[in-house]
Amino acid sequence: MSRKKAMVLAAGLGTRLRPLTDLISKPMAPIVNKPVMEHIIDLLVKYGFRDIVCNLHYFPEEIKNHFGDGSKWGINIVYSFEEELLGTAGGVRKVEDFFEGQTFLVISGDALTDIDLSGAYKFHKEKKGVGTLVLTEVEDTSQFGVVLLDKDKRIKGFQEKPLSGEAKSNLANSGIYFFETDVFKFMPPKGQFYDFGKNLFPKLLEKDIPYYGYKHKRYWNDVGSLDEYQQGNFDALEGKVKVKIPGKKIKEGAWIGKNCQIHENVTIIPPVCIGDGCTIKKGAKLYGPIILGNNTTVDERAILYRGIKWGSGYIGKDASLIGAIIGYKTEIKDNASVLEKAVIGSKSVIKDGIKIHPSVKIMSNEVIDIDRKNT
Repeated sequence: MSRKKAMVLAAGLGTRLRPLTDLISKPMAPIVNKPVMEHIIDLLVKYGFRDIVCNLHYFPEEIKNHFGDGSKWGINIVYSFEEELLGTAGGVRKVEDFFEGQTFLVISGDALTDIDLSGAYKFHKEKKGVGTLVLTEVEDTSQFGVVLLDKDKRIKGFQEKPLSGEAKSNLANSGIYFFETDVFKFMPPKGQFYDFGKNLFPKLLEKDIPYYGYKHKRYWNDVGSLDEYQQGNFDALEGKVKVKIPGKKIKEGAWIGKNCQIHENVTIIPPVCIGDGCTIKKGAKLYGPIILGNNTTVDERAILYRGIKWGSGYIGKDASLIGAIIGYKTEIKDNASVLEKAVIGSKSVIKDGIKIHPSVKIMSNEVIDIDRKNT
């Protein structure tokens, strides 16, 4: 039997997640201390996909260095680098030969989901269409393109981000597709920019080519904004999406990595995920949901609440991190505070006593000192 094949789309810029994506691509943004794309790879492995092609463009080396040839996951990964972005469909067209004429899956490398891929595959094969779009029910249709189905689940139209009173459907395109290789007949030659939503799907409608929509019931988050990124992390911690959380589960809702030092009089209220090599000094208080990346030091009496701190950084004495997201190798010095919905990029320094107000965004490689106090 031929091996199941999938393409992971990982070439996007992730501009809406800046400043977190200043120095990495969106698929490498960690959810519970693992790149979001690694959760997608885990999902593909679970459902028997063994041959994966991944397109790259923005910070490609980080993705290649992390995933390599896929052998760590028992799969085979190859890469397709796009000097200039080819669009979602154009990127798939470029690697047409990889699929060898068989049914294949296309999935975003930067969304968080635990969808049942076997159910969607079975639906696709039963319908015998050229393609199947996996659809998610959404509350706020104004953030998504929604899909209109007939009674046979055949796709009959789209609405782009309709206001709730005008929406004819609440089913959003989740960026997960099954295709037959016949689909390539409807695309331009390799090397041209081509998009599924803007180009291919309207063309199939125009030509009356049957393709279908499969509504799933599992978790899906497109990680399309900083709020959704934070929510995805907290949902994973709270078990709302089924993913593998790294570290040893020491009690319900608490995972701790290898070689951590937790000193006396530390308060830890789950849910928390603490990476490898972390040090939490006496009197520190962690009120979950909290995620600390590998090799993070939390100094004495620091207070953390509803926060995400990527790896290799420092949170100083009497510092506070309240509802904020902090990038890699960023240092929050003594008595500094970073407040609700503030986001600080990687390799930045917030000096002693500085207060970062709610919703402030600070780019990577910045130093915020007394002359820029109360940002």
